[in-house]
Amino acid sequence: MKNFRGTGTALVTPFNPDFTIDFDGLKKLVQLQIDGGIDFLVVQGTTGESPVLSADEKRKVLETVLEANNGKLPVVYGAGGNDTMKVIEAVKQIPQGVDGILSVSPYYNKPIQEGIFQHYKAVAGNTDLPIILYNVPGRTGSNVLAETTLRLSEIKNIVAMKEASGNMEQIMEIIRSKPEGFEVLSGDDALTLPLIAAGAAGVISVVGQAYPEKFTAMVNAALRNDYETARKFHYELLPVTKMFFAEGNPGGIKVALEARKILKNILRLPLVPVSEQLKNDIIAETKKITG
Repeated sequence: MKNFRGTGTALVTPFNPDFTIDFDGLKKLVQLQIDGGIDFLVVQGTTGESPVLSADEKRKVLETVLEANNGKLPVVYGAGGNDTMKVIEAVKQIPQGVDGILSVSPYYNKPIQEGIFQHYKAVAGNTDLPIILYNVPGRTGSNVLAETTLRLSEIKNIVAMKEASGNMEQIMEIIRSKPEGFEVLSGDDALTLPLIAAGAAGVISVVGQAYPEKFTAMVNAALRNDYETARKFHYELLPVTKMFFAEGNPGGIKVALEARKILKNILRLPLVPVSEQLKNDIIAETKKITG
């Protein structure tokens, strides 16, 4: 089982002006992560606009990332949903070369805690890959309570929780009571530093993929208890972090990646680009950060 620590990045999916996938941009994005010191890649999370990609497109995106990565970094693949049997079928079809699964808790049909537990137990029982749970109540409409996370942490191949509830008390309870070998990862870029200070092992980041050099410097400094250095980078990145999410994700991050000449600022409906004012603010901040 791989341990997923440090900085993982939730990769966007680049598009061409005709809304087809920009595979050259995707390769450049992967290289930016490798060069910037990222610890692992996350493919086809929500940031990758997974709800609007076909099964064939998702497969081609994964194949492209695996080829561009060439075994340099661990690769985590997003496979979650609110139909347990469909998720099980999806994880069974994950190809060789993938090192782990990121699986969001069931959304919209809002299962009770026992339903969430049984869902993940069934998924874990149908794959040997390590699973990172993902709790994001703002998107799913339900919260995975600390007690449920801790029950799930006893299952052998459930190895971590990406926590984006924003509930610090809940997250700290998981960190306090979790078994050895089970990790907590921040799902909120702005809370990464305080969560690592509380005992989290890292982050699955949106912001980090645009500025991997400085974001990894922040995370690595915090993990070695050098909080003076970590705070320096945290506060340098905090203004743009707030901008990235002001009008929804991944609108903001695509502006920054276009400014870095990695890909085009194009999203598929129902998502649309951010407003012109926010775009200009992000570009200006990106120039300050990258010099």
